[in-house]
Amino acid sequence: MQTIWASLFRPYIKISDTQVKRVELDDGDFIDLCIFNSAADSTVLLLHGLEGSLNSHYIQGLVAQLVRQDYRVIVKHFRSCSGENNRLLKSYHSGSSDDLEIIIQFLQQQRLGVDFIVGFSLGGNVLLKWMGELGEKARIKAAVAVSVPLLLEECSNAINQGVSKIYQYYLLNSLKRKYLDKYNLHSHSLPLSVSEIKSIKSFWQFDQLLTAPVNHFESVDDYYQKSSSRQFLKKIRRPCLIIHAKDDPFMNEKVIPRESELSSSITFELSEKGGHVGFIEGTWPWKAEYYLERRIPEFLGNFR
Repeated sequence: MQTIWASLFRPYIKISDTQVKRVELDDGDFIDLCIFNSAADSTVLLLHGLEGSLNSHYIQGLVAQLVRQDYRVIVKHFRSCSGENNRLLKSYHSGSSDDLEIIIQFLQQQRLGVDFIVGFSLGGNVLLKWMGELGEKARIKAAVAVSVPLLLEECSNAINQGVSKIYQYYLLNSLKRKYLDKYNLHSHSLPLSVSEIKSIKSFWQFDQLLTAPVNHFESVDDYYQKSSSRQFLKKIRRPCLIIHAKDDPFMNEKVIPRESELSSSITFELSEKGGHVGFIEGTWPWKAEYYLERRIPEFLGNFR
């Protein structure tokens, strides 16, 4: 219920003062950014989750809260998530920290240096991987990662069980539609036929048959091993808050790291309840409050 509450019952939040910027990439593709409150002098970059976008309730709510606190906010859409499919056969995935680095360098060139990064779910995995890869060279003041699939293989197993299959069904259909839309342009490069794409029933199958080969991993195991962010936690050298719930339906408790796996720069908040990017508070259902929109700005404010 915490996972689906805001998406079902929260009113749409309209945010003004929006600039849309398309970043043309060297490989011929593009990434779309949305910039809010561009005159502010402190910048937060937001990374959405799997098949998310600016329209995701957790992104909308945090953008509104951060703008009220006079941050410049930039939402980075992963490839194919801004409402228009990307040009290349490859798309985004849980390990695409290279695209994050490209965008950070671009923003620096535009004199919009990134002070803070907040990543949700898949976006949080990309963020933690990027921070661990760079260590001291990560050019930010602090970061927050929420509901991160720290071990991808465990998450692909967990979401294929019980009620969690509902989320898998919805997300898989969205991902498969994007590959089907690309079929006419890239049929010579796609490893599957239309019927084979349609027949995929689990994330493990999708990653084995599409994610891994399309993005040049040797296998699904190679993809999961190289892209899971838990192995990078010990190497993080910038202040980082990780918020996680034990009852997250997208994963199981096996993904939760041991204290010995965390660097001294990490604050790990583990809650009994909260769902996946949920964390709903309040006394009355019609007056729900959102913990993330209070806790994240509070943490970032310590380093502003």
